[in-house]
Amino acid sequence: MDFWRSQLQNMRNKKPARRSYTIYRNMAEGDGELEAEGLQMKVVEAQGPVAASGNEKWEAVAQCPWKAPGKAVVYLALVGLLVFVAAFLLGYVSSRGSSCPVCGDFLAIANDENAHEAEDGQRAARMYWADLREMFQKYLNEEKIEKTIRKMSESPHPPGSPRLDTLSRHVLSAFNSFGLDHSWTDSHYVGLQRPDRLHPNFLHRVDTSGIVLEKLPLEDPEVYCPYSASGTVTGGLVFANYGRREDFAVLKQHGVNPRGHLIIVRIGEISYAEKVANAEASQAKGVLIYPDPADVPQDPRKLGLSPNTSIYGHVHMGAGDPYSPGFPSFNHTQFPPIQSSGLPSIPAQPISANVAAHLLKQLTGPTAPLAWKGRLPNVQYHFGSGVPGFQLQLGVQNQKQSVMISNIFGCIEGRFEPDHYLIVGAQRDSLGPGAARSGVGTAILLELARTFAAMVRNGFQLRRSLLFASWDAGDFGSVGSTEWLEGYLTMLHLKAAAYVSLDNVVLGDDKFFAKTSPALVGLIESIIRQVDSPSRSGQSIFDQVTEQGQRWETEVIRPLPMDSSAFAFTSFGGVPAVEFSFAEDSRCYPFLNTMADTYDNLNRALYGRLPAVAKTVAEVVGHLLIKLTHDDLLPLDYWCYGDVLLQHIARFNDYAAQLKSHGLTLQWMYSARGDYTRAADKLRKDIYSSEEHNERLLRMYNVRIMRNSTSSLSM
Repeated sequence: MDFWRSQLQNMRNKKPARRSYTIYRNMAEGDGELEAEGLQMKVVEAQGPVAASGNEKWEAVAQCPWKAPGKAVVYLALVGLLVFVAAFLLGYVSSRGSSCPVCGDFLAIANDENAHEAEDGQRAARMYWADLREMFQKYLNEEKIEKTIRKMSESPHPPGSPRLDTLSRHVLSAFNSFGLDHSWTDSHYVGLQRPDRLHPNFLHRVDTSGIVLEKLPLEDPEVYCPYSASGTVTGGLVFANYGRREDFAVLKQHGVNPRGHLIIVRIGEISYAEKVANAEASQAKGVLIYPDPADVPQDPRKLGLSPNTSIYGHVHMGAGDPYSPGFPSFNHTQFPPIQSSGLPSIPAQPISANVAAHLLKQLTGPTAPLAWKGRLPNVQYHFGSGVPGFQLQLGVQNQKQSVMISNIFGCIEGRFEPDHYLIVGAQRDSLGPGAARSGVGTAILLELARTFAAMVRNGFQLRRSLLFASWDAGDFGSVGSTEWLEGYLTMLHLKAAAYVSLDNVVLGDDKFFAKTSPALVGLIESIIRQVDSPSRSGQSIFDQVTEQGQRWETEVIRPLPMDSSAFAFTSFGGVPAVEFSFAEDSRCYPFLNTMADTYDNLNRALYGRLPAVAKTVAEVVGHLLIKLTHDDLLPLDYWCYGDVLLQHIARFNDYAAQLKSHGLTLQWMYSARGDYTRAADKLRKDIYSSEEHNERLLRMYNVRIMRNSTSSLSM
């Protein structure tokens, strides 16, 4: 500190230079920009003398003597342009119509680094972990969770529907009633696909002349693949198992060429979008996706899916609005006529198991490998494309619509680091009733907001802000959350400490999974050691998974999948994220993404324990949020990324020869890993050797922890 003050004094005493630099710095807040290793400052060119405004902020004041009329004209033009741009942006922001003028869509909270800063002496009596756990359990209410799940899953509520509007008002009203510091709505206009009711999708068997021989039933016209290409295609049929790349490689090995044919694939293993992308890469004409009994239980007597039911899913290989890729869709904002490269150019359609069995029985050619064989009755599972004259005609007539979607937010401000925050979010919409898809997550979200608000009123002080988010258009590929992320990316990159997703959290109660960023693994393990299992009396969740023989690093802890709403926060925003899930051991929940995803079916699948299991998830997430919002130092394991990077680098060793042939080596990756581990080690030593309760140092270290995590996620 003395060094920088002496440098400031020297700068004051120097003769004003023609060209100097503006240095933005706040040493008092310890924002972590300046480190002993790798000096980092934000500079902009300025002209004129440098002036200081005290010990807390150094700022050079640009003063430019106008010595020539020509320069004066230029400066006046620039000033006029600046005023115009500022007025335009001000009008744009005001036209956004946020329902919370205090929040300004949370920007005020997120960027305010000074307004709420508390001195060391203002800290209230410290509450310890045991006290906070007891308080959380006291206010958490299982009956309220059950009531909300029922309300949120009474009927389908897709984006833009009157039913979803009603539920949206309910969520916003709940946030207001809880006494949160702020609540507001953030709206976007996005491009969504809906079926054409006048021209429904169809699947026909035709002869070589195109004459329809058989009309195959697509039972529910509301079950479709959003973002499928529209049009009519005709060709033979090829069975490609799950539609993975390795499955298409097997077809090639057996001399089966998918080019010019329709592909039929099973649900599972990878997302719908990946299946369609792989089929398109193999030059197939279209894709049919069906639920095989080997993957989705289909005995209605034992709570199974009806063989006449198909399962919907979007096929956009990406997240967000594909018609404004990389841009937030605010107020009909006009963008260049581009679309996401992840949109398929071939049609795709879900079909039922009965329709799939009828088609697969007619296929000939080589027999598929044993691992490809499902449990459709009387089906031999041949590769296909060997029946002369067997032709299918698939017609998809989905229409693009511009729909206003609304994300709803509630916020509890932190006391000491209000501009750093934790985000917990859940999808609110559903093409079906959505009990498992969106109902449980929304119920837990509202109950967590109510519980934390009650805790704050009774003495709990959040160090960091806590943001509750109810997302719209999740069934179309996390559109709502991604559009918000795109709109506030620069803020999120350095202000959000972690994101917790509540989507699909209860699909059973036997197995526990955590799809997560590496920085949260240690904290998750600590939490589940202290939360009771919902199905094993007297055992913690950790005891349950270890007793079952689940391997921690491969079965319990998993990477975030691309179709998770948390994926965009990590891959696009560089924010550590996690998505928890309880599932069944021997069978999956069969009604996910169907019109049968109701409260009663989900509760029956859990033998009447749905509210109890949902409460257990709320405990896991609640304890995680308490640690992340309350601890002086963020409990993120930034050190682990050194090992993670090394594991990823090792995978490239198999390709060392190919890399060398192109003049490339892995040395730069090892060097980058070395730089990161040295910086992480220095941060750890600085923390251990500093004052324990110095607020300014704590803030500085937390900023550095967050930046270490985001920089490693960006590698």
